[in-house]
Amino acid sequence: MDGAVIVKVVIMALILVLVIVTICTCNKFMVLKTRAENQASQIDIQLARRADLIPNLVEIVKGYAKHEKETLMTVVELRNRMTLADTRNERFEANEALNRASRKVFAVAEQYPELKANTNFLQLQTELSETEDRVSKARQFYNDAATKYNIELQMFPKSILAKIFHLSKLSLLEFGKMENPGIHF
Repeated sequence: MDGAVIVKVVIMALILVLVIVTICTCNKFMVLKTRAENQASQIDIQLARRADLIPNLVEIVKGYAKHEKETLMTVVELRNRMTLADTRNERFEANEALNRASRKVFAVAEQYPELKANTNFLQLQTELSETEDRVSKARQFYNDAATKYNIELQMFPKSILAKIFHLSKLSLLEFGKMENPGIHF
């Protein structure tokens, strides 16, 4: 074989290897990003579940604590803001505000022994607590997936491809967990 032919074969082989590595790296980025997006969707599912429980809680508390209307209206407004949010960040921010307002509802319940003994209230309290745990776990799974993606974006030489394809880091979620309502009773 001629030396020029060998050089062309080597160059073609290197280009082929580079193309294959690029494709594999991009595919890995997409898999990791999709996993993170899936985990973020799991948070959305749990937040929706929680939002569905809030009206029931408000109705039960309303029957016992008629003069706490402002607190209950705030909870309803925040629940609606969360369900109508256009972006995931808006939903998470509304969830944080709803967490704070929900604490007030449970504080109100402290003042009404017959409400604390109501089985529907206790069941909703348990369901909300379990849902908060699920939100917390889903947030952790999202953060784990986002961290793996972010690490891959920063590793050399993958970071070069990430810049070429305009891939950006995913932000981590850092919002608080509603206090366990069961602890108060």
